[in-house]
Amino acid sequence: MNLQSELIKSATDNLNTPMPGYTHLQPAQPITWGLWSLSHFWPLQRDVQRLIQVQERTSSLPLGSAALAGTSFAIDRVELAAELEFNSISENSLDAVSDRDFAAEFLFSTAMIGIHLSRLSEQLILFSSSEFGFVSLDDGYTTGSSLLPQKKNPDTLELTRGKSGRLVGNLTGLLITLKGLPSAYDKDLQEDKEYLFDSADTLNLALPVMAGVISTLNINADKMLDSILPTLSATDMADYLVGKGVPFREAHGLVGKLVLLAEQHGKDLTTLSLDKMKTISQHFTEDVMEVFNVEAALERRAVIGGTSSEYLHKQLQAANKALKN
Repeated sequence: MNLQSELIKSATDNLNTPMPGYTHLQPAQPITWGLWSLSHFWPLQRDVQRLIQVQERTSSLPLGSAALAGTSFAIDRVELAAELEFNSISENSLDAVSDRDFAAEFLFSTAMIGIHLSRLSEQLILFSSSEFGFVSLDDGYTTGSSLLPQKKNPDTLELTRGKSGRLVGNLTGLLITLKGLPSAYDKDLQEDKEYLFDSADTLNLALPVMAGVISTLNINADKMLDSILPTLSATDMADYLVGKGVPFREAHGLVGKLVLLAEQHGKDLTTLSLDKMKTISQHFTEDVMEVFNVEAALERRAVIGGTSSEYLHKQLQAANKALKN
């Protein structure tokens, strides 16, 4: 089961489903589940590209370097590299026997995968909590509590999040091993294998689990829509004023005053009267209420990478193409 494929499928099924977007873990602007799901696809795609680059860059034949000075036997290293399907041969025998760049680069790539999985896990842990309620995790990927009978703990996500520390630790461990070594081979270098094998095994365990979590995820569209508060339209209100000829810096300040005014009157922006709005700026007219339409707000972001249905569909096509390639 492929995690990237499952993220694409989840995005496809709920491409235009509105949800709150967050910065600083505070509600910011409306986005869609499709945009959110694909925001976790692209980091994994970069991880794939990194692994491909590591493979290409490290496909250098060391055979013939011997202990450190090269072999005394008459061998054709270029022909050997071709037969063994290496892209090149090492140029310096002393460097070849001590080089562990391939291991460090691989471990960096696995550490980045771990970080991306951790971020995905953390968001799903939050979204599945009762405070958010955006998603429900399948019972197969949760456990009960040893004490609290009502609990449904996201243990698989927590363990995946925890494994990222292990992957980063393997990278750090090898780099610290390498930093104090002289040229040529030293026995310390055998430590690379433990780090490499452990990181590979960790990802072989974590990636299928995360794919399973995504494939069985239940999305609560109504809860996400209800969580889009009127204050999330503040940026659109500033853009509205810009459309009336107000410089954005000034518009930003005016909307800030408007939000404060609504709070002082115990109202939200949608229930604040037009007369009250006009005390902040005469540029507010009857058409300001159109700003609060969530679907319209999403469609206004009609740029590559934005939330409009047209460009979300294009992004989905790009993701499918990237996965095939």
